[in-house]
Parts: sequence; C-alpha cells; structure tokens
Amino acid sequence: MCENDNCRRPDPEADLDPAFDPADDPGPDRRALLRTGLLAGAATALTLAPISFAAADTPAPVSGTDSRTITGHLDTGAADFVYLPVEVPDGVRQLAVSYSYDKPAVPAGVPGNSCDVGVFDQRGTELGGEGFRGWSGGFRTSFAISNGEATPGYLPGPVEAGTWHVVLGPYQVAPQGLDYQVQVTLTYGEPGAAFTPNYPPDRAKGRGRAWYRGDCHLHTVYSDGHRLPTEVAAGARAAGLDFMVSTDHNTSASHGIWGPLAGPDLLIITGEEVTTRNGHWLALGLPPGRWIDWRYRARDNAYPRFAREVHRVGGLVVPAHPYCPYIACQWKFGYQGADAVEVWNGPWTYDDESAVDSWDSQLAEAVRTGRPWLPAMGNSDAHSVPQVIGSPHNVVLADDLSRDQILAGLRAGRSWLAESAAVQLDFTATGHGRQAGIGERLTVPLDAPVDVKVTVAGVPNGTVRLVTDEGQLHQESLPASGAGTVLWRTTASLAGYVRAEVRHPLADGTPGQGNTMGAALPWGPMAALTNPILLSADGS
Repeated sequence: MCENDNCRRPDPEADLDPAFDPADDPGPDRRALLRTGLLAGAATALTLAPISFAAADTPAPVSGTDSRTITGHLDTGAADFVYLPVEVPDGVRQLAVSYSYDKPAVPAGVPGNSCDVGVFDQRGTELGGEGFRGWSGGFRTSFAISNGEATPGYLPGPVEAGTWHVVLGPYQVAPQGLDYQVQVTLTYGEPGAAFTPNYPPDRAKGRGRAWYRGDCHLHTVYSDGHRLPTEVAAGARAAGLDFMVSTDHNTSASHGIWGPLAGPDLLIITGEEVTTRNGHWLALGLPPGRWIDWRYRARDNAYPRFAREVHRVGGLVVPAHPYCPYIACQWKFGYQGADAVEVWNGPWTYDDESAVDSWDSQLAEAVRTGRPWLPAMGNSDAHSVPQVIGSPHNVVLADDLSRDQILAGLRAGRSWLAESAAVQLDFTATGHGRQAGIGERLTVPLDAPVDVKVTVAGVPNGTVRLVTDEGQLHQESLPASGAGTVLWRTTASLAGYVRAEVRHPLADGTPGQGNTMGAALPWGPMAALTNPILLSADGS
C-alpha cells in the first residue's frame, strides 16, 4: 500500500549482500515494491535445457571456481516461472547466481520488464516440496548459498550434488519481450561449519490476561525491506508493541536470526507473506523454519491446500491489503479458509476504506446467516524509513503473551486496531444484567435496552462512529483533548452487531459529514477500529 502518489520503482541494480547497510539508502516506497518488486507465483512453468559443470565420468575439482552463463528471450505471455536446471557435481562449497534483463522503453500505461529470481535445490521444485532454498523477487541481482551462510532471503546449508533449479519469475514482460542473462558460479572446497539457527521463544513475560499490542506484517532485508532485523525489533519496541510477526515475502530465511532480538518485553512470532499472482496473504504463527509455497493462481485451486497447511500447524491465514491497486496485489481467492482479513494497511488510504466497507458487508451477511464472521486486522506492512512500524497495529485481548494465546485472541476477534500506542479505547455493551466486550456476544431479550459505551483517548477533535448491520446509527465528536466517552442505547431487535470507529478530522479540520450526499468527504483518516460486539435475542 502506498503513502503518496510518488511511488518509486525499486532499483534492481542494488545488489544487497549480507553486509548491506540500509542507512545507505532510504529505500523504495512500499507500494512501489508491491507494484514492481512482486514475488510472483506460477500457474504455468517452462523448464529450459540444463547447465552442466562436469561430465559424469570427470571428477569435480577440489578447489577453485567455475562459471557458466546462459542467455535467452521470453515473449509476452511467458510462463509465470522459468526453471533453469543446474547440474551440480560433488565437492561444491558455494553456489552463486547473478542475473540481469533488459528494460526497453514502453509507451505510457504499458508494463515494462520485471523479473524475479530464486532457487530450489536437488530435492526438486514440486509445489510445497522440500527443495526451496530461497527467493528474493526482483530485489537483488545476485545471491550466494553455502553451508554456513547465505544472502538474506536464502537458506544456508550444504550445496549437495544433483539438479538444482534457478527460477526466473517474469511477472511483467514488455511488448518487445524480455532478454535475460543468468550466470552460475560454483566454488569448490570443503563445506565448512553449518549455520545454527537461533529461533525466538514462543512466550514473553506478559501481564497475564491483558490487552497486548502488536504489528503482524513487517519486512526486513531478508525480502524487500531496507531495515535490518535489529532495526525492526528496535522499531517495534519504540512503537510500544508487545509482539510482532516477521512476514518476509515467500521465504522463511529470517526465522533463524530473531532469537537474540526477542526478550521478556517483546514476543517475536515467525510467519511469511505469501505473495501470489492473485493476491498476498499472511501466514501468521508458522513454526520457525516453515515455508509456505506461493506458486499458484486462484484458478489452480491450490490456495486451500496451503491454507490448510497453515491451520494444521496452528497458524492464521490472513488476506493482506485486498484492494491494493497494483499488479498481483488484489485478493482474488475469496475468504473461505481465512481467519481474519487485513482491512487497514499502513497510512489510511481509499483502498483501506474499500476494505472496511467490504468487510462490514461480509460481517452483516455472516450475522444474518449465522455463519462465522471474519475478524478485521490492521498492520503497518513497513519496509523502510519513513514507513512507521506499528502504524497501525492490533490490540489483542489474550490470556498470556505467547504465540498460541495471541493467535487465539486474533482468531476470535478479541481485538481492535489502533493507529499508534497513543490511541486508547474501551468498548462494551451492557444489557439485562450482562456485559460483552469486543469479539464477544451479548444475549438479551429482544427489546431489552442495550447500553453501548465507548471510551477513547488520544484522538484530538476526532469523531466516534457506531456502526451496525443497518449502517451508522450514532456519531459524536471528541474534544480537543482527544479524550471522551460516548454512550448509546439500542436493542437486539435493532442491531445484530455494533462496532466502533474513531476518525481523525478531515484535512481542513472539519469532522466529516458522515451519511450525507454531496461533494464533502464523508470521513477523515481512521484512528481506531474495533471488531464487533454481537447482539442476539434470547432463543435466537
């Protein structure tokens, strides 16, 4: 998602090695990364002729390097994935790959060339298989893998003999086609010491049953971010967060470095942003080291398989930024099998407004039909400065500050979305001697009075909206102090649910016109958004 209209293309010539210093470059805008640095999946594939380094009857050298280069051309409409087999002999210490492609001029409005890269090892390229060894999308022009280390985004480990596959992902091809060049270099010698991952613990100190703040969509240099993991963890602490989820695109490579960065004050949960050609989704709470495949489109009917895989390990499936306007970002898989939906992604924009409207319609239908409802989430999707970690984030009611309890709170919708830790909110509904909070159900006689109470702080001159399955039924303005309490009475016969929004004033300082017609914008940017309190009549 994009903060402004000045989105920049990522620089594909910036070859980010393990010593990359993000301070040297402020980095591309996040929506530009979504638009032009996609980590594309494949519904169709093309396998090229193999590259061989040694004849079957020729011993591999014991030291030195050997390189091979292949060039080729892809026409518009090329397969989503192009596999380049590499026959790796025994005795290889390191495999290194560099690639490039041409960028011919195209008319305005016509996609130019953009091509991703990754690699699978001798265990094969089977969908969901064990051969995955790394992916960097279009963010790097080279990578290297050895037993003890690897370029960020790639998995260290032995370079074993067999057929490896360098993978090109030409997700945009110009009318002139795409000319590419790939160079593979093998370095021979002893493998050296193995990399030892240091995974984060699944529990932090916590405060028992309490509200915990966390950002569930964050990127580092291990995919297309410009922040080091140390900087992301420091940013999470600076934002007042209790937990964060690591969600680098299409790779688990960063999981093994988070251990020293977690602590009693910060729970770090491992995950992945699964970046397909038909939308992105968050796999939250993956076991450390677990990778989820992305090489499919909606028409392939493979998404349900991988959603089930995430569920089997106790994780959450969350469609991300479903209305992001850039290529391959809009969500096309439907919401069956999802555990929540990311309706607020980074600074508030029109596509977040669309996502909330769509979510609210789904919520009303679920309440009407008695089907399970889908909780809302909000995350920063921060990649680099000046994108703010923790803006927005989720405030989750959980029994403990642990992976399982945080995921349980999110799954149940016991959460609200906050622009920052400066925003405070409490939301309850009381009737017939009973009380319910966010994500809970209040059952009362059909016409019994239900008193809804919202207490807010940290939103100067904001507007509190109360929205039901009938639409907005109440709004009040907050004072300049940003703190206030709103009371409203309804019944279960009038509202199947009630949820709260807190909006900032419009740019001109006015509170927004709400449900009116005309040129005036309806609302200012979101400051807080709750999941619903459900209202049911006795016997229903």
